[in-house]
Amino acid sequence: MVRLLVLSALVTAAAAFSSFTPRNLPTHRTCTSSQTTLSMKLFDWKRRTADESALHTVEFTLDNIRPAPGSRQRKSRKGRGIAAGQGATCGFGMRGQKSRAGRPTRPGFEGGQQPLYRRLPKFAGQPPGPGHQKEIFNLIKLDELNSCAEGSVVNFDSLFEAGAISKAKYNIHKIVVGREDFTAKGVTVQAHAFTQAARDAIEGAGGKCQLLSKTTGAVLEA
Repeated sequence: MVRLLVLSALVTAAAAFSSFTPRNLPTHRTCTSSQTTLSMKLFDWKRRTADESALHTVEFTLDNIRPAPGSRQRKSRKGRGIAAGQGATCGFGMRGQKSRAGRPTRPGFEGGQQPLYRRLPKFAGQPPGPGHQKEIFNLIKLDELNSCAEGSVVNFDSLFEAGAISKAKYNIHKIVVGREDFTAKGVTVQAHAFTQAARDAIEGAGGKCQLLSKTTGAVLEA
């Protein structure tokens, strides 16, 4: 008799508990029976959704110019905690030579193997180092020749002796147009190079341009 009472109590409790399970709820039955309407929007860059219809019709001025959407990003804060994304080791790791303070290796270092700049052959005919990319002339302006007499031969040495110019850093000289007008008449100018405007001005005033050799200083053309 006692066993029957205990058994009936357990059955009643199980039926009562099953009435509160989610599968017996009416809302759960409707959700499982019909398809869900949940939708998730994927992350999209600002550049893709930006309105660029007036990009070629609006004139850009200082009051309406602005950077392209998504081109400017926030500055990355390193060493300011894990919330910043680059805290503690700042993205350099915990061990190794590249995690130490100061520059660990020099530019071009490849860990001890033969670096690229030593594996490649030298460019024949061109000496390495600075100063071999272009010719650097000492510039002589045309207005510094205005004090020369008509029919005289003018070069750097004669101008230096006359006090018209100061000493030069380079040994090759080039005639260029100055700020003032060229007034000398019928002078023969000797230099290692001439600009086209300076040559036209000298020849237009009845003078001649003589090109000098850059190595020997001899006259190449009269």
